[in-house]
Amino acid sequence: MDQSVLVYSFTALAISLPCLYLALILLSPPPIITRPSEKTYRSRKSLKDPLKLPSLADAGSIDLSVIIPAYNETSRLPSMLETTLNHLNSASIQQKRTYELVIVDDGSKDDTSALALKLAQQHLSSDIRVVTLEKNLGKGGAVRHGMLHARGNRMLMVDADGASRFEDLELLWKKMDELGPKNEPTVVVGSRAHLVKTEAVVKRSVLRNILMYGLHTILRIVGVGHIRDTQCGFKLFSRRAAQQIFPAQHLATWIFDVELLLLAKQLGIPVAEVPVQWHEVAGSKLNVVKDSLQMLRDLLVLRANQLTGRWKVSP
Repeated sequence: MDQSVLVYSFTALAISLPCLYLALILLSPPPIITRPSEKTYRSRKSLKDPLKLPSLADAGSIDLSVIIPAYNETSRLPSMLETTLNHLNSASIQQKRTYELVIVDDGSKDDTSALALKLAQQHLSSDIRVVTLEKNLGKGGAVRHGMLHARGNRMLMVDADGASRFEDLELLWKKMDELGPKNEPTVVVGSRAHLVKTEAVVKRSVLRNILMYGLHTILRIVGVGHIRDTQCGFKLFSRRAAQQIFPAQHLATWIFDVELLLLAKQLGIPVAEVPVQWHEVAGSKLNVVKDSLQMLRDLLVLRANQLTGRWKVSP
């Protein structure tokens, strides 16, 4: 090969690599900052005087924490909470399981926090805690915040729209009992993969289904192809798994689920997938085209940061 070609190639490489690294830094999200007011919560017992939130680093003190990220959810939250509490307060469940609900208002522009507190006052036998973030972080940021301040030995993240059938928690619980009978670090995720050819998915727009299949192809490339449905908002974490995963989470946007699963894989934490029932609920905050492009960008940023060692995780 001509010497001038080699010189040109090495020069181009020497210039492009620092530029790519600088681009990675600029595209990467800043660290998630927790403001003083966000380290407190309100409940029916303390409506006006916020109380200090516990820490995930502490030992668990109840059986289950249900983390509900909520952004402008005044219309969908009441029915979701009713379904959730009907199950948790049923005779068969209430006798064997203590729980809390942690509703994380992700900087809503409506009265989500006020409504959540009003609903808490209507359910005197349930421990419902409301955390209000000063600024909108994104669903992933709200979930992370709730997890970092939960008390449960097991922690369930569930969407505020009520799309997943809450009773299917028992399917995830049973699988976690099998995977981690001694409270080992484990993750069990709800899956809608079995619904791909059913009306629930077919009724979606053609564009949304095309983007869904495209996302699944990319996920196989980045390393989580073993999970058929990464985006279902119904995931159960053992406390020991959460203690390792959530402090290492960087993404606050829609694709945060993928980061959680990649972190579990890197940490050697077993992940099981369980079919759950799900239905489309009107009022989604997802902008299909815009948010799909953001997901692609965030996936590339995620893998680039992990491969370059900028984002590290250790047991």
